[in-house]
Amino acid sequence: MLNKTQLLPDRPGIPPMAPLPEPEVIDPAVLAAAYATGEFDLICVLGPTASGKTRYAVQLAKALRKETPGQAGGDVIPGSDRVSPEILSADSRQVYVGMDIGTGKDLNEYGDVPYHLIDIAPAGSKFNIYQYQAAFADAWASVRRRGSIPILCGGSGLYIEAVTRGYKFEKENGLPESALPRNVYYIGTLVSREERVARIDRRLEERLQEGLVEEVRGLLESVPAPDLIYYGLEYKFVTQYILGELSYEDMVVALGNAIHQFAKRQMTWFRGMERDGIRIHWVRP
Repeated sequence: MLNKTQLLPDRPGIPPMAPLPEPEVIDPAVLAAAYATGEFDLICVLGPTASGKTRYAVQLAKALRKETPGQAGGDVIPGSDRVSPEILSADSRQVYVGMDIGTGKDLNEYGDVPYHLIDIAPAGSKFNIYQYQAAFADAWASVRRRGSIPILCGGSGLYIEAVTRGYKFEKENGLPESALPRNVYYIGTLVSREERVARIDRRLEERLQEGLVEEVRGLLESVPAPDLIYYGLEYKFVTQYILGELSYEDMVVALGNAIHQFAKRQMTWFRGMERDGIRIHWVRP
């Protein structure tokens, strides 16, 4: 077991975040009504790692369920006449089968809320942004056909923008404009820098205790080390530890620093979206 000074080292090179925006309170009834009238065709819950976005998205889905009557063909919850909103993941690594602890899938958090775009590619493959956009388009259309409300949730800014801002790719079978959402309601999850640092360090310790090293060791039985290192963060540093390139203590410190830097880059990306004219409704989950 590592002591606190090992798990919570100073974080050099991680400057304080810019002042946080003022949080709002989202009314699910208003949101459901706006969706029903076609004001928007997708809800997007975004935020940096460890900001509570998945839990917020699940809670929002359950709240919206109470406001959404069952429709023909809808995915009605047993014992209820309500359609369950469905969550579409926007996480670039949760698409891979078997990469569970390191990517923080936390599938138990979803409960009876349906989810998509998780475990859709084999570990060791390189699932690219074009493939994600196409998979999202199929899942989004399917949710809409069932009369459910689609909620995109994740922290991969490039993935989010690829499907909510209609990125074009130079492919012969490029997606038509109508295949992607046109009117998106963005919700961002806010945490202070201090709280985010504490959450990341605490979560890293929990994941190590849950068997992160054992997960990576098992993946290495079928996935070459360079392919796991390619995925970065947990899979990069834990693989280097298993290969003997890092001590356990150095791995924990290096991984913790890398996750903090990653979270800072995520927040910078989202604030950049705002500078580009995207309206994000920030909340404290």
